[in-house]
Amino acid sequence: MDNNNQNNQNNDNNETTPTPQTRKRGGLTLTKVAVTALVAGLLGGGAAYGGITYFNNSGINDTAVPSGSNSTGNTKTSNVTVNVSSQSTKAFNKVKGAMVSVVNLQKQNNNSTLGQLFGQESSSSDSSSSKAALEEASEGSGVVYKKDGNTAYIVTNNHVVSGSSALRVVTSSGKQLQAKLVGKDSVTDLAVLKVNGASLKTVASFGNSDDIKVGETALAIGSPLGSQYATSLTEGIISAKKRTIETTNSAGTQTGNATVIQTDAAINPGNSGGALINVGGQVVGITSSKIASDAEGTSVEGMGFAIPSNEVVNIINQLVKKGKVVRPALGITYVDLANVSSSQQKSVLKLPSSVDAGVVVMSASADSPAKKAGLAKYDVITELGGHEISDQSTLRDLLYKYKLNDTVSLTYYHNGKKQTTKVKLTETSAQLSKTTSATSES
Repeated sequence: MDNNNQNNQNNDNNETTPTPQTRKRGGLTLTKVAVTALVAGLLGGGAAYGGITYFNNSGINDTAVPSGSNSTGNTKTSNVTVNVSSQSTKAFNKVKGAMVSVVNLQKQNNNSTLGQLFGQESSSSDSSSSKAALEEASEGSGVVYKKDGNTAYIVTNNHVVSGSSALRVVTSSGKQLQAKLVGKDSVTDLAVLKVNGASLKTVASFGNSDDIKVGETALAIGSPLGSQYATSLTEGIISAKKRTIETTNSAGTQTGNATVIQTDAAINPGNSGGALINVGGQVVGITSSKIASDAEGTSVEGMGFAIPSNEVVNIINQLVKKGKVVRPALGITYVDLANVSSSQQKSVLKLPSSVDAGVVVMSASADSPAKKAGLAKYDVITELGGHEISDQSTLRDLLYKYKLNDTVSLTYYHNGKKQTTKVKLTETSAQLSKTTSATSES
């Protein structure tokens, strides 16, 4: 579910009602709200007086209040006799010490807008100190999952740490620790941090996400709205084990699809990177996103998503070892066939009318798997490993299911003629020097 700068929303009219400030936590915009006491107030003195007059004239029995002594004052509480212990409580107590808040610190603009309006300029010394100034841009959640000596490792979302100049972790006990980014992966939206964990005693364990069942209890723990509400617990169920949702980058461009766990446990801004656990206290997912409204603006409740623990473990192990996730690539830039006009599909690509989906190769880098397999500019890839390709995200999803040095069959059209070849996949190629916003690379 990055762009985390604090901003003020201005009212469009001239009313003087104060507008709430907004911040982003874990990549989601949130509004600071005022907590209102649950007391009904009188609507002005006139209404109060009129009410009193009415009741006095209605013959209410005006018996005097007894004048007995107030000296006893012996009301007491009694011990709670209900056994409040439950599986959910035990699961929470098992994990809560491993939960942290993750604060994204970013460098702020050199000169203030107000100062510029009055012609104020910073000196070189002021400028250098201002450049070094860091402010909280957003907050998310994280889970301590491993300790090696005094080094503690924390998993969170990539979008929680995106754009950070520095990172801070706030433990469940309120202690603040400097954090270092070990590695991050935008494709799966996961990141790993490390801190001095001498004071951290609890480490969460991962459960097998393949074993969860629809309808079983799911507990979400995180810092909704930030560390002020750290280690908040919400309860729901597993709504779906494998739900496919679209993933996008910071520019809003679709980058592929993700298979996630769906839950109706309440997930709010700041919960990103937190834990979805079972009643045994095992982490079965890392909460990452939710649907708040549909495309037409209809409000939606109880549709949150978490990255399955089996995928989390696979990715974070790679991030700790290599600092990145290495994926196979074809070494090409390409566009969706749907973005090419029908006339150009016939005149330039020379495609038969039966071909209506695929991706068009725009370039193939030297010594790339695609180049070695004979692919060239304007070839149209329609299948990978026997699976049809409908668009860019489909190609990425299929490609990322393979490992380095795997050999896979590839079907494509060259000058209108269907061909099949074998491609040996290698590591992701370097970015080509020239790409367009409509062009992707794999």
